[in-house]
Amino acid sequence: MSVVDAFLNELRRVFTLKPVFSTLIVGVAIYTIFYPQPYLAESLRNVPIAIVDQDNTTVSRELGRRLDATPDVAIVMTLPDLPTAEREVFNRSVFGIVVIPQHFERELLHGRRSPIAVYADASYFLIFQRISIAISGVARTIGAEIETARLIGAGIDPNIAPAVVTPLELTAVPLFNPQGGYATYILPAAFVLILQQTLLIATGLLGTLPAGPVTARAASPVATVAGKCLAYLAIESVIVPLYLIVLPYLYGVPRLGPVWNVLALAIPFVLAVGALGLILASVFRSPLAVQLAGAAVGLPFFFLAGFSWPVEAMPYGIRLAATLVPSTSAIDAIVKVSQLGASLTDVRSQFFTLWALALIYAGIAVLLEMKKSAPQSVSPANSLNP
Repeated sequence: MSVVDAFLNELRRVFTLKPVFSTLIVGVAIYTIFYPQPYLAESLRNVPIAIVDQDNTTVSRELGRRLDATPDVAIVMTLPDLPTAEREVFNRSVFGIVVIPQHFERELLHGRRSPIAVYADASYFLIFQRISIAISGVARTIGAEIETARLIGAGIDPNIAPAVVTPLELTAVPLFNPQGGYATYILPAAFVLILQQTLLIATGLLGTLPAGPVTARAASPVATVAGKCLAYLAIESVIVPLYLIVLPYLYGVPRLGPVWNVLALAIPFVLAVGALGLILASVFRSPLAVQLAGAAVGLPFFFLAGFSWPVEAMPYGIRLAATLVPSTSAIDAIVKVSQLGASLTDVRSQFFTLWALALIYAGIAVLLEMKKSAPQSVSPANSLNP
């Protein structure tokens, strides 16, 4: 059986074996439709909070109005005391409390510090972040306005007073993620991981399910592995552009780099994952074991990829082991090329790592195929039996 025969046979099995078709085709289609939906809002808006105004003055009410006007939080309750507000937090009616102390305005007008208390639900870091950003921004603005007015009243030039209060003006420009959203950050990396897991499980299932009568003909291990890997590459030639080019465009993910660089990185990535799937099938030898192992390694691969936890915070041994997973180098390179506008030269180390993994895993798969196709030795005792 030649490479072409192995290619056509593996392609046929992908579309005729229901478990493989469900994983590689139906599963990918389901992920395409449903996975991005929770991230469409990009970032949290109007997180419900309560305010406890113990001062009830012009400045305290102005603070409440400005907080409610921010896009980050919404004041849904004005409560008389902290215990009442705490009950609302426990009931999940609000996720934060702002307590404005008594004599808040008087202390500010006298040029003294008058801190406000903020209680926020830190179990959801995105909620906590939004509440903190909104309250700190409004508090700084009001404090600067009051201090500027006080300086002007003391005889400082109105053009100089604002510069005295805030001598350094900050202008924040979110590069490569203009909305500062979570979808722009998470989706490109998650798409690569989804491609890896679906292909890994599918190739593992192909290696453990019955091969069928076509593969009964003699074939060299090299031709078998090469044909199978080319079959996976042919199928992914449709799926990869959908995930890495079409879906980011549909969901408004910023893209700076040319699509050809993304596709160039996808070729060794698909070959490496396909060959790794062949190794997985030889190790576990059972479709159920392949499915369980593929599901089990999904979360470790997610953390090893370096986008949910900083790579710099990982021990060196873990980082070294992470390079053996194709998604680690693929996510880093594809995100840089597609979103940051990097060239292939800029990601050449990841590019060469993916090709090295593809060659190493393909070589191991060939050795395992040679071992599997080697004739079983017959013991002398059995050979003497009639």
